Amino acid sequence: MLSRYDIRGRVGVFIDAANIFYSQRTLGWRIDFGRLAGYLKGEIDIKGMYYYTGKVGALAKQVSFLQKLQSLGYEVTAKEVKFIKTGGGAQIPKGNLDVELALDAFRLKENFDVFLLFSGDSDFAYLIDLLKQAGKRVFVLSTRGHVSKELLDRAKYIDLRRLRAFAEKIKGPDEPAPEV
Repeated sequence: MLSRYDIRGRVGVFIDAANIFYSQRTLGWRIDFGRLAGYLKGEIDIKGMYYYTGKVGALAKQVSFLQKLQSLGYEVTAKEVKFIKTGGGAQIPKGNLDVELALDAFRLKENFDVFLLFSGDSDFAYLIDLLKQAGKRVFVLSTRGHVSKELLDRAKYIDLRRLRAFAEKIKGPDEPAPEV
């Protein structure tokens, strides 16, 4: 499937977990990052897979998931989520790693010819401009409703729905269905 997009050369895969989390809720299915890694490695010349996420303390389930990602070949960057109080007294989690992703992508740009960004966040528009000026080809993978116009104007867009057959987490008998 990715071959139809002419993704050739050395590829850097960068995943904005917070943005992809919301895409998954819209899609109604979850990404199996093991299946995704296997698929990508079989289709394109991966030179690095980078996953950026917020974390809450040392939750066993989350620690286990991040360790699993590392065992699959992802380089994981995680930082503690902050809880921001709203005017109504509620607390909302904030675990933004856009700066880390952007700095790493720019710092590592000589390692890849193609920048594959799993995010739709407009904060990455400037990064995309810089990478394109450096001669990189850029692809954005996200879902309609979660991808900004700024990214659509700057990069080739691939809807995550196109990867479903290759990356969907297959629900086991004891697992709940994903939240929609």
